[in-house]
Amino acid sequence: MTLGKASQQLDLLDPVSAFCGATLPANSIFAFLHEHRDVLFPDGMFADLFASVGRRSVPPSVVAVVMVLQRLEGLSDREATDRFTYDARWRYAAGVGGWDGAARAGFVHTVLVDMRERLRRSQRPDRIFEVALAAAGNAGLVGRKRVLDSTPLYDAVATMDTITLIRSAIRGLLGAAGPQLGAALRAVLDGLGSGDDYAITGKPVIDWDDKPAREALVDSRARDGHALLAALDGREDLPEPVGQAVRLLATVLGQDLETGADGVLRIARRVAADRVISTVDPQARHGHKTNHRGVDGYKGHIAVDPDSEIVTATAVTAGNTGDVEPAAGLITDLTSTDPTGHAGGDPAVVYGDAAYGAGEILHRLDTAGIEARTKVQPPVAPAGKFTKDRFIVNLDRQEVTCPNGITTPIRRAKDHPRHAGRADFGAACTTCPLRGQCTDAKTGRSITIGHHEARLTTARTRQQDPAWQADYRATRPKVERKLAHLMRRRHGGRRARMRGTTRVAADFNLLAAAINLARLATLGLTHTHNRGWTLHPA
Repeated sequence: MTLGKASQQLDLLDPVSAFCGATLPANSIFAFLHEHRDVLFPDGMFADLFASVGRRSVPPSVVAVVMVLQRLEGLSDREATDRFTYDARWRYAAGVGGWDGAARAGFVHTVLVDMRERLRRSQRPDRIFEVALAAAGNAGLVGRKRVLDSTPLYDAVATMDTITLIRSAIRGLLGAAGPQLGAALRAVLDGLGSGDDYAITGKPVIDWDDKPAREALVDSRARDGHALLAALDGREDLPEPVGQAVRLLATVLGQDLETGADGVLRIARRVAADRVISTVDPQARHGHKTNHRGVDGYKGHIAVDPDSEIVTATAVTAGNTGDVEPAAGLITDLTSTDPTGHAGGDPAVVYGDAAYGAGEILHRLDTAGIEARTKVQPPVAPAGKFTKDRFIVNLDRQEVTCPNGITTPIRRAKDHPRHAGRADFGAACTTCPLRGQCTDAKTGRSITIGHHEARLTTARTRQQDPAWQADYRATRPKVERKLAHLMRRRHGGRRARMRGTTRVAADFNLLAAAINLARLATLGLTHTHNRGWTLHPA
């Protein structure tokens, strides 16, 4: 398929253009895209996605507009193409005009599927987001401040229980094996006599209130899975789809089961740390936004400029990933440039809640010369005992002094990922008059020293400043409003439309691009050949 190009000659007497031009607000997203579609999404920007010969595609500039409006309104592909066909505002935004004459009447929904896949395989899969961000940057709307936050993204599949996971993984392996290998694997299953041909997705019919029957079912299906793995063990000629199915089956069998003293495989009374929750989307995970609120799926992470409320970066991780891991990638535009070399010499500042107050982030920001205004949690202790800040930690002398004036040295921890050392007061606590307020431990009170202890202590002291607190309260909540904009529509917002981290991340990035373009329209951004992108508030 070769690159299609949109017509640059719109009929001046077109009734759709005349009506929308007269009635739509100047700062609406439809008017903004109509006016600047050729600047934002010229067809040539997508030339690398198409071949040099073949039939003409739907003009990519038109498809890009439809994709943006689709994400803004939370529509499915079919709903989006219907809206393009019948909604005058969409046609006005895409620059195709009315339904008479030579204007394109519509296109099938698979065009959107094809465009997403072409973008995913390209060298610049996020180009629509990049274009919107570049327009904001050229207009001076992107400064040196960033606010970070995350939000749950529910997966697009059902969470499976253990029996469904095992059967689904076995069915997936049999389906990927092909006729010849599949027949050999089915012969292995026939020899075990479980009686399950794995032809349907539903669970076997048993009395689910009968515990021995449930255990027998789990044991038999698990043994089926282990027998298939044993039959394929050592095979180096397996096609990649079969290899993936084998790895998934091995993961499913290993995460939920344990062998009892009687040799029967049973469901373990625990939850694996990185448990696969669906064979349909093996990258989705159990996660927790809070201690009482769980999520099955993914987490969307964003960085926002708090002054213009433009999203500057996005990332998607599995639902069980903490906020620290993707933070570095969200601020690469700050860390890859001179911290004081921006226009006006403004220093870079990063804001975030307590999830971003980890020592690793403080260290990274300090090394890059970026001011950290991320909240650091105060130390806590059980049952109202003395917290860590009641102790005097002297890192220069490598000692800790307790509230009763007893000093003990810090013993270094060897090769620990988080702890640099520990101070044990031990026997000194036995006769201490403050013991009841300090610890109930038989071995006495101990104080753990982290690798970033000094930075955390400095940050806790700094955030007690009233000016720091006022700036934090005025700035950080802006990211919450932006997340509310992103999650406004359930389909494709809170509920992911895609499966797999890569596709969910691309869709989340496209949503952020659409939200940014709507924000630019609201701010009154306009483009001229002489001045480029400038602000003209309505």
